[in-house]
Amino acid sequence: MRWKRGRRSQNIEDRRGMNTSARGRGARRGGGMKIGGGGAILLLLASLFFGQDLLTAFTGGGSAGGLGGSLGGGIGSGQLAPPLSQTSGVRDNDEAGQFISAILADTEDVWTKLFQQAGQRYQVPKVVLFEDGVNSACGFTSSAAGPFYCPGDSKVYIDLGFFRTLQEQMKAGGDFAQAYVLAHEVGHHVQNLLGVSMAVQKKQRQVPKIQANALSVRTELQADCYAGVWAHHAHKDRQLLEPGDLEEGMNAAAQIGDDALMRNAGRRVHPDGFTHGSSQQRQTWLYKGLESGDAQACDTFNSQI
Repeated sequence: MRWKRGRRSQNIEDRRGMNTSARGRGARRGGGMKIGGGGAILLLLASLFFGQDLLTAFTGGGSAGGLGGSLGGGIGSGQLAPPLSQTSGVRDNDEAGQFISAILADTEDVWTKLFQQAGQRYQVPKVVLFEDGVNSACGFTSSAAGPFYCPGDSKVYIDLGFFRTLQEQMKAGGDFAQAYVLAHEVGHHVQNLLGVSMAVQKKQRQVPKIQANALSVRTELQADCYAGVWAHHAHKDRQLLEPGDLEEGMNAAAQIGDDALMRNAGRRVHPDGFTHGSSQQRQTWLYKGLESGDAQACDTFNSQI
């Protein structure tokens, strides 16, 4: 990826090196369900793309695939006490942090443009870099849960050590695979701006677990597609991608499919237990976004998946 020549986002909170605990300052309850993360070993691997959103089509709120929802809906109102210390931006000699800053900036540019084209305003998220564990509006979360998006404070949380897990344990290395992680979580932010986070939680409380899992799958696949939409425009506008990047993305999508994760964990593949989608589904929807560049094409809720 040609990421080094791009601008850097200042919407970064660097909390690395902080002494954070579940009872530390800034911890609170409520503020919305975390989108991403998990506890068991299978969810540790799957947490790269774990989430629970529902398109407004399921609650009569509008088009399932587009940007027609009301911006700002579904964001929790609880306030988070400030952390003990944090810095904005990242150090010049911090390449991993600079990478996140550059990719975040690119997602800001793409989604701002797409929202403007839809006659709406994009509200940029922040990315929090942390180590070991972190307090958010969604509560305390360990690094073991993986990257996640918290709708309660509109922030993406990433322990950069997860990228080592991505490469060494999941065999999904490469800078585009890492960008895919961030772009997917930003996709959950887009869903939240469209007012779907509260809708999915409500709907999932009303249906059996199998149906709730199916709704989660469709949400995750849409976030995959949104990641592809970002990459499409980033390359079209700024020639971000290089040869081999597409293969990295497709490999990452395959490695985090529920069927692949279940097999790698020594479990029987059980489709009713899927919460993220199969390897083929993840590849299909990522590619659909990459090929079309059209958020309207990411209508997983009214599609045969």
